[in-house]
Amino acid sequence: MPRRKKARRYEEKASEKVGRALHEMKRGELKSGGSGTRVRSRKQAIAIGLSGARKAGGKVPPAPGSC
Repeated sequence: MPRRKKARRYEEKASEKVGRALHEMKRGELKSGGSGTRVRSRKQAIAIGLSGARKAGGKVPPAPGSC
């Protein structure tokens, strides 16, 4: 029995935004929104990239706390 293909959860645009955010974090250039402090956590950098993809209109599932 052949396996069914799953639909992609994230668009290509989302992975580009997350990758860019991770690179900025590694270089020390990524800042958080309100306070403007540097982002040090990998999870926070991914969250910033995904929210940027959502704002740009990419296919990204909603954030966990925003139901």
